[in-house]
Amino acid sequence: MTGIHTQGEKHLVLISGRAHPQLATEVAQELGIEVLPSTVYDFANGEIYVRFSESVRGADAFVLQSHTAPINTWLMEQLIMVDALKRASAKRITVVAPCYPYARQDKKHRGREPISARLVADLFETAGADRIMSVDLHAAQTQGFFNGPVDHLWAMPILTDYVRTRIDTNNCTVVSPDAGRIRVAEMWAAKLGGGPLAFVHKTRDVSRPNQAVANRVVGDVEGRTCVLVDDLIDTGGTIAEAVRVLLNEGAKDVIVAATHGALSDPAAQRLSESGAREIIVTDTLPIEPEKRFPQLTVLPIAPLLARAIREVFDDGSVTSLFDGNA
Repeated sequence: MTGIHTQGEKHLVLISGRAHPQLATEVAQELGIEVLPSTVYDFANGEIYVRFSESVRGADAFVLQSHTAPINTWLMEQLIMVDALKRASAKRITVVAPCYPYARQDKKHRGREPISARLVADLFETAGADRIMSVDLHAAQTQGFFNGPVDHLWAMPILTDYVRTRIDTNNCTVVSPDAGRIRVAEMWAAKLGGGPLAFVHKTRDVSRPNQAVANRVVGDVEGRTCVLVDDLIDTGGTIAEAVRVLLNEGAKDVIVAATHGALSDPAAQRLSESGAREIIVTDTLPIEPEKRFPQLTVLPIAPLLARAIREVFDDGSVTSLFDGNA
């Protein structure tokens, strides 16, 4: 017999950044473990220091960080954690980024622009990440930016299961906030009973971020409950405009469902005054009390992340979480 064979068991560790520790705690509870104790602090000039309090040699390490504001701080912190794990001889390092940072900058709209989503993938790879796990990427092709496995998780089953309890599926129209997400709206419609689709025609000035003008609705919405679906709500301007147009076109009421609730100011005010019956998001990003409002519903993402982490650790099938086939 050549080589040395060991009977040692595989070792999973979950590491949390400081952006959303509650999410990491909930994922750890779902896995039946504890978050790895770590020492993390800032120097006076803003530099970040990281040290893990236990050995991670040979471990299958999952580094969970939610990229909320200030996004650059939390991205750098996660990169430093990955580097520390690499230098501490972790066997495999998985970056868990529930809301992928810089996901909206996945292509060049004009000359002399960066493709920042690709840059982030390069940074993770250079730091030492072996794979990436994320939820509802802004564009599926972002998976190709990383030279390794990417586990692209879907929050749709969580959202659709809840929305189904809030509407009459026989009188609903699934609405995309723009023409580019019609495919996602089609999948939603199939989950909600195969009702009609619509989309909001909008214009956007690429030189003015977070601003779009909703012009009109293409599709049948009059007298129907509209389920407006998107991946990210940032300042809420696009969604609020879309809700206004839908109601003006005769929609009975509007429910908004999105995976990532960044809810940057003034999103809470805009959405609470938009006329939507309910705004539904998951907690891939932390939502502070001052960002919450009566119409907001926040669904937990921890069970999905925990199941995916367990599948990766056990060399199982992440795809089976969504289509039922291993």
